Amino acid sequence: MFVGQRSSVRHVLVLGTTLLCAGAVAAQSDVFLYPKKGQSSEQQQKDKMECAMWANEQTGFNPTTPAPTPDQFASGQPVTQGGAVKGAARGAAVGAVGGAIAGDAGKGAAVGAGAGAVGGGMRRRGAKREAEQASDQAYQAALAEYNQKRATYQRAWTACLEGRDYTVK
Repeated sequence: MFVGQRSSVRHVLVLGTTLLCAGAVAAQSDVFLYPKKGQSSEQQQKDKMECAMWANEQTGFNPTTPAPTPDQFASGQPVTQGGAVKGAARGAAVGAVGGAIAGDAGKGAAVGAGAGAVGGGMRRRGAKREAEQASDQAYQAALAEYNQKRATYQRAWTACLEGRDYTVK
């Protein structure tokens, strides 16, 4: 995946997470509640609040808690800078030794510096890619855990309301 595509994917994930978060806050208002025994609207509000508190106590989840965002899992560790320079220095040293054996230390050092710079730059890009993948995996795990807790809360809230003679859809 190219860097520009990765940025676009992050923007889509952030937008999706924002919408999911808004849905979690409004999750109870998106539910249709039908009073089987003709409960008044005041009684319905009271029952909804009491069931929300009960579901929170049972699950430990608060539906107003925002969903995690990718930014919360961005790698806090900077990728080592200068990988190409360090690689060039190591390559020049090795190339000079090899070139001295062949009779031209300067030429060997130049070839070694070029190869070392390429290798150092590749290692730095690889480390950056690994850090981004670890960040994405941590975000996906946290989001899955959040969604599971939210679903458990919703089941508890629904069970409470059904126990109070409501149909919940």
